[in-house]
Amino acid sequence: MRAYIRLMDGVSHWLGMLAAWALLAACVISGGNALIRYCFNLGSNAWLEAQWYLFALAVFAGAPMLLKLNEHVRVDVIYGGRSPRAKAWVDALGLLFVLLPVCAVVVHLSWPFVLDAWQQNEHSPSAGGLLRWPVKASIPAGFVLLGLQGLAEFFKRVGYLRGTLDMDTQYERPLQ
Repeated sequence: MRAYIRLMDGVSHWLGMLAAWALLAACVISGGNALIRYCFNLGSNAWLEAQWYLFALAVFAGAPMLLKLNEHVRVDVIYGGRSPRAKAWVDALGLLFVLLPVCAVVVHLSWPFVLDAWQQNEHSPSAGGLLRWPVKASIPAGFVLLGLQGLAEFFKRVGYLRGTLDMDTQYERPLQ
């Protein structure tokens, strides 16, 4: 269990760094594309689409890192002023009965969507647009990675509840 937690935490950290670089690349492409369009009256649909491909990569690669860092959305009414042990129970049950099943359902439902795009060699309808299956593949891939980190987080909560794993149970409520 501990080896799996360390592995997934490391993978999620690496994915978080990938997400940060993807966002930086998207910003650079966006700025460069705007500069070229307004200064030289040139544009490219491929560069525009590359921006949202990179944004999709950032979202789906960054989600496991946010879960690992405990920065995901919670229902404060249930979680708010509870004891650390109660918080661990809420997290464990939420991971087991909400996050992991949702990840499995999304992967199951999105996989045919990706296969169809791949088999048809689907391209963007825009002139000079990019292939569509790679960005569509980020959906099931992202949810697989989120589910794997969710499983690691579940193991952390179980270890904490058993007293075999120390865990930071601090939760900083978002400012409203």
